[in-house]
Amino acid sequence: MEGLSPEPPRLPVVFFPNGSVLVEPDLHALAEKVGLQTTATRSFYDLVIIGGGPAGLAAAVYGGSEGLRTVMIEKSATGGQAGTSSRIENYLGFPNGLSGTDLARRATTQALRFGAEILNTEEVASLRVEDILRFVRLASGAEINGRALLIATGVSVRRLEAPGVEALTGAGIYYGAALTEAAFYRGKEIIVVGGANSAGQAAVYFSRFASQVSLLVRDVSFENGMSRYLVDQIKTTANIRVVLNAEVLEARGRQRLEQVAVADRATQQVQTLPAAAMFIFIGAAPLTDLVGGIVQRDPAGFILTGPDLPHEGDSARPRGWTLDRHPFLLETSCPGIFAAGDVRHGSVKRVATAVGEGAMAIALVHQYLKTV
Repeated sequence: MEGLSPEPPRLPVVFFPNGSVLVEPDLHALAEKVGLQTTATRSFYDLVIIGGGPAGLAAAVYGGSEGLRTVMIEKSATGGQAGTSSRIENYLGFPNGLSGTDLARRATTQALRFGAEILNTEEVASLRVEDILRFVRLASGAEINGRALLIATGVSVRRLEAPGVEALTGAGIYYGAALTEAAFYRGKEIIVVGGANSAGQAAVYFSRFASQVSLLVRDVSFENGMSRYLVDQIKTTANIRVVLNAEVLEARGRQRLEQVAVADRATQQVQTLPAAAMFIFIGAAPLTDLVGGIVQRDPAGFILTGPDLPHEGDSARPRGWTLDRHPFLLETSCPGIFAAGDVRHGSVKRVATAVGEGAMAIALVHQYLKTV
């Protein structure tokens, strides 16, 4: 790699039905050119899924396999945040682990095989509810409707607010990580910011290439936010250094990242770490603005479902609920609209949990459809 720019590509990824992968910035034009579906084949579906992460993909697989006319709408690439994970080690059935890219590719192929439609590079502009129908207007101007709707839009990454970070984003500073980036930093020192599984997974993976990985964690411990297997791997990996109570003060560099100033939040002592790259995993905000006027959310914007919905008086039913039953476990305050995955209040923020909720949502959709 000597003599080459270490700048990795940060381009979207398209998963093809035949299993191949292509990186290309203009996804919508590319999708149409290679024959990927970008428009719905009908105007009415049993189930409309918004979001193509693990929860949405699982719902598409189970919805299609169980005979529901199912369409999933994804504005970028299937896989969601999980699709950017460098290595998922604890997913059931994969003892050697698998990448988020591979998981997304497999699930996309599976959903298509069962007859679910996937609208690639399409964005939802607005929603409305009329009696038993839920209408979805797309950014292209087209409108589709369904008897049931699943919100699986996931979350967006939180930005790190510190001097120099915004200016160097894309020039050594990145939100999330991808497998392709590791080779660009072979033999170099890098920083990973975050204290949850995604940060731990990235640190372990990058340690195979980088000379030193500094894992910056704001908490006094990194064991509370990570799975045990990751904690054990990090502790036994010689070139991973965990810096606790850490706060990024400043990112420095002329044309790309060179150094990061880090403060100890307890002692205020500052150290300067050399870094060819910094990968940031500091949480996320739910993508729920679209449904803000339709379903109830918690103060942070996550969608409330089932027993988490606020009740009126002694009733176990939410305000405005019109049906003669209680909301189902993953059902929102609007009958027939469900939520699954990271976008839901109280979700566990694990890939397996999101997949489980996506599958469970289909069983609840079947129960709902029996009543309309």
